[in-house]
Amino acid sequence: MLRVRAIRRFTVRPVLPEVLKPLGDLARNLRWCWNTDTQDLFRSVDPDLWETSGHDPVKLLSDVSVERLETLSSDKRFLKTLRVVQADLADYTSGDLWYAGFAAENPSAPVGIAYFSPEFGITEVLPQYSGGLGILAGDHLKTASDLGVPIIGVGLLYRQGYFRQSLNAAGWQQETYPLLDPNALPLTLLHEADGSPVVVDVPLGGGRVLAAQVWLAQVGRVPLLLLDSDVERNAGPERETTDRLYGGGTEHRLAQETLLGIGGVRAVRAYCRLTGTTAPEVYHTNEGHAGFQGLERIREQVVAGVDFDTALETARAGTVFTTHTPVPAGIDRFPVDLVRHQFADFGLPLERVMALGSEDYDGGDHGVFNMAVMGFRLGQRANGVSLLHGEVSRDMFQGLWRAFDTSEVPITSITNGVHHLTWVHRDLLALLEAPSGSTSETVIDGYDWNGLSAVDDKTIWNLKRGMRTELIAFTRKRLAESSANRGLPTDWVSGVLDPDTITFGFARRVPSYKRLTLMLREPERLKALLTSKKRPIQIVIAGKSHPADEGGKALIQQMVQFADDPEVRDRIVFLPDYDIGMAKPLYPGCDVWMNNPLRPYEACGTSGMKAALNGAANLSILDGWWDEWYDPAFGWEIPSAEGVTGDQRDDLEAKSLYEIIENEIVPRFYDRDSHGYPKRWIQMIRETVAGLGPKVLASRMVRDYVTHLYAPSAASSRSLAEETGGPEALAEWKRKVRDAWGGVVVDHVQSLDGDQVEVGTGIHVSATVRLGSLSPEDVEVQLVTGRVGSDDQLREARITPFPAGEDLDNGLRRYEGTVQARRAGSIGYTVRVVPHHPLLVSTAEMGLAALPTGLSNPPSA
Repeated sequence: MLRVRAIRRFTVRPVLPEVLKPLGDLARNLRWCWNTDTQDLFRSVDPDLWETSGHDPVKLLSDVSVERLETLSSDKRFLKTLRVVQADLADYTSGDLWYAGFAAENPSAPVGIAYFSPEFGITEVLPQYSGGLGILAGDHLKTASDLGVPIIGVGLLYRQGYFRQSLNAAGWQQETYPLLDPNALPLTLLHEADGSPVVVDVPLGGGRVLAAQVWLAQVGRVPLLLLDSDVERNAGPERETTDRLYGGGTEHRLAQETLLGIGGVRAVRAYCRLTGTTAPEVYHTNEGHAGFQGLERIREQVVAGVDFDTALETARAGTVFTTHTPVPAGIDRFPVDLVRHQFADFGLPLERVMALGSEDYDGGDHGVFNMAVMGFRLGQRANGVSLLHGEVSRDMFQGLWRAFDTSEVPITSITNGVHHLTWVHRDLLALLEAPSGSTSETVIDGYDWNGLSAVDDKTIWNLKRGMRTELIAFTRKRLAESSANRGLPTDWVSGVLDPDTITFGFARRVPSYKRLTLMLREPERLKALLTSKKRPIQIVIAGKSHPADEGGKALIQQMVQFADDPEVRDRIVFLPDYDIGMAKPLYPGCDVWMNNPLRPYEACGTSGMKAALNGAANLSILDGWWDEWYDPAFGWEIPSAEGVTGDQRDDLEAKSLYEIIENEIVPRFYDRDSHGYPKRWIQMIRETVAGLGPKVLASRMVRDYVTHLYAPSAASSRSLAEETGGPEALAEWKRKVRDAWGGVVVDHVQSLDGDQVEVGTGIHVSATVRLGSLSPEDVEVQLVTGRVGSDDQLREARITPFPAGEDLDNGLRRYEGTVQARRAGSIGYTVRVVPHHPLLVSTAEMGLAALPTGLSNPPSA
């Protein structure tokens, strides 16, 4: 190899014969990564090359020989299949799907949604993801395409992706960053009408300007816009902005997030202008990284002559914010001086910008700008990604609404889902495919999730064994490559794993709270399970640690060194470089999927969903989605010792893990009937697919986003525009309320029924309230009841608005009402006053409440 560095690179694209040119169109639409007919077509071009290309149709077509193309040009069977697949894609991209019917019946359905995310996991050949957040975003776009939801995805194009993981001889993680050539990826550059590339400019503070070109990835019907800073107009630091996902220091990350948010909106504007696509009504921020998109939409209005408060109301009404982390360390927080410098010349009042991300609440750090806090303040609607995560998020961010009970914090939840066409083994999908026109209640998206009830034990068991065998073949190949790379012998690898041994899977990112090494708490006990002569287990493990996380790397090394032991290495393996390509055989090939985070730090955990759809049982701490949908028919609960901390907690939970495997899982798998089949295990496969299938589908998730967040958000935007005075009137009303809130006082509260009542009794309460300069229409006076503890704090609050009151002398107003005593025990009550306006989405939106103590809480936004 010539040791000379190229100063520039370019890609020579293949010239396909005219009759084969539809292959290029199919390769550039990423629907191929979840459409098996298209995959089979590309495989038939050159089966060996399809494998060596990593199932990358763009690379396949660039490497296939001219002679092979000439042969295919006259192959009638191939050309017929090509026409069928081409026509199917045309029908898919143009036909009416679920959303068309939804929009016809729901006038509030938005005409467009922009979906911003720092990473997208669509396919392994487009490595723009690090883990669950990106995979979730990819599944969201794929499912939106399948349902016909009019989404535009917005992200960044990282020239070095995340990183490629390998191991050294000692088992320590090594990172490499291969340079990606966008021209060799399934992307096209967005061009102006004159043929020049679209370029968006983004200010970076201090007079610097960052230019970015826009690449288009077509995800079925959904366009994904990826901004790329590697353009000649940029100076060195600016040009490197989109070098790596989650790379660089604080200033680098701020530049990336500025480009994603502000540049992303500008890219959407350019795309809509050039394609005639209707501008989005709803903007969905997938985690706080993209939060600056709201600032750009506010700035657009301010430039047009709208004041900041009015612009803020317009932007908020159309914004949805999803938080994905229950761990404060997972939130981006920037030094306030750095953010001040960034937005000093942005064209918006700097103090108003800074207030959006200020941690101005008890326990907050006034020296940082919090991206999640800005997300909540700019998003009128917000959600966590499982029921439990919604609860955790309401508690975690209650400081933004400190005058309200945790249950009233306006953060809802939509539990994540997974794209079944991507993640379910094709042979299992074939068994589940419903007859055309089926009206069964168990049929969703063309598949009967109860379909295995009609399949015999032998077929199911042989299918699962086949999946296991495919995983073992993949594992041996990857393990041989890794061992050779580490300088270790590979002659033993051919005997690794057994297709008739129960197979456990554990694969995810490796921060400390996910506890990769919990299974190693008692090494000899694990060894006994792995090496049992009669009923052994085997485990396939994978995962990456962030390059800066030395603790996570140490956990990987500990696991690798255990798996290197010749005594167990044929039954437990660690596979480096976990990605989508590895995940696809891993989920179907496992019988049990393990997940043992520290509860409640797992926001959702979609890997267990993917395994369940492939008939695997889950063995998990009750966290994330498993807390919500756990059932003994679908797997096992690892008891969580949340009252204990540190090593003792790990010891207790590991002990439970071992006991469940030894006493429940292993016997169920190996107990066979007279035909040699584990009937109870096979029944669990049937029940898992039938019971969890409809719940964990991404189609359920996206429908939930449409009905619960996107459509209401669009309705709020339209109502705001149609209201007399529009957003300007709402902004003025909020200013009036904030300015006058100090004069709102609950003067006196009286109950007319004594201290003891019986269940079912009506409790009559009277309160006198001083509204100051506000009118009765500006507020709602509420009776708040709930269980009360020794600290006099109300819990499980129940809110009952009072009827319209009556004026008294001296500026007072009396309110009276009755509430039924529905349960026994110690019940407390209070009276509060909150702002009221028909365009407020929740009582807590402004963060204001006046209580009998006379204390009035300032707004959070």
